[in-house]
Amino acid sequence: MRLLLAGGGTFGHVGPLLATAAELRRRHTELSLRVVGTAEGLEAELVPAAGLELAIIPKAPLPRRPGAYALRFPGLWRQAVGRLRELMTDFEPDAVVGFGGYVASPVYRVAAKVGVPIVVHEANARPGLANRWGAPRAAAVGVTFPGTDLPGAKVVGMPLRAELARLDRAGARPQARALLGLAPDRPTLLVAGGSLGAVNLNRGAVAVAGQLSRAGAQVLHLTGRGKAAAVIEALGRDGGGGHYHVREYLAEMELALAAADLAVERAGAGSVSELACAALPSVLVPLAIGNGEQRLNAAGLVAAGGAILVEDADFAAWAGERLTDLLTDAARLETMAAGAAAVAIRDGAERLADMIEAVAR
Repeated sequence: MRLLLAGGGTFGHVGPLLATAAELRRRHTELSLRVVGTAEGLEAELVPAAGLELAIIPKAPLPRRPGAYALRFPGLWRQAVGRLRELMTDFEPDAVVGFGGYVASPVYRVAAKVGVPIVVHEANARPGLANRWGAPRAAAVGVTFPGTDLPGAKVVGMPLRAELARLDRAGARPQARALLGLAPDRPTLLVAGGSLGAVNLNRGAVAVAGQLSRAGAQVLHLTGRGKAAAVIEALGRDGGGGHYHVREYLAEMELALAAADLAVERAGAGSVSELACAALPSVLVPLAIGNGEQRLNAAGLVAAGGAILVEDADFAAWAGERLTDLLTDAARLETMAAGAAAVAIRDGAERLADMIEAVAR
């Protein structure tokens, strides 16, 4: 089987691609995989690190407004399409699998032109432009959340690394806390705004550091790249009573999830899926910009009682009034954990791999 995978830019596209590739490679020892991406996106670092071959095309996102880039776009698009035609002629894939984003758009168009079957995976509850175009032309469409408006969509969940998808939070907690330098018996809050961080989450968490410390709690705060210094400075001399642990980023996110009793995060599709699989109660603070997909991503987890939705502009005030009480309410957290577990899809990578195999064969 020969497969061409397309996804790049942010981890929201690259993460599920890598998880799906890992599952396909586990199943097929003679599988031929190539990934299409750009030199600027996260895929340029993460795809080769995973031992996968990356075929570079020019970055050519569809222009959303008039301007200098809109004038350059046609030339970049022609270059991307030409490169993809060469790649498909050389590689002869049995199917292409797109995970949305600007990398997927030209891949879908060339595959449709040359007659290569398309499989689409949409991470967000509200689909993006590339997948809205690709889905009607696809042989199969997998989505993360029920209700995603794409023709022929089948819920497969979010492809996640096995360490995240099948995390036993209670069983892994002692080792995770030890590895992260956390106290073994304190109520533990995880604050994580994604790889780039979230300024309002960072500020709101720091503002209640003293309150949390006095309540006997500890914090693991993943600030996002380049934002740790500001958080440490804002904490002041006491550093949250010595129980406020600051890191920019943690590649082994399963350790953070296992260590925590409650998480404060954005509502990206990957984050929502990871929290459900970990049965970890959460406070979800959707990104205030964009097309509103994060609020929709959170809806199922919130409706099941596994998460509380707080608006970005309201988070600091809410944290000051409610966060400490929630973190130290063991009975409430147990109920929320059961709600999160009820909506978890832990075999997203396997379900999507099944779909891909059926199309490719």
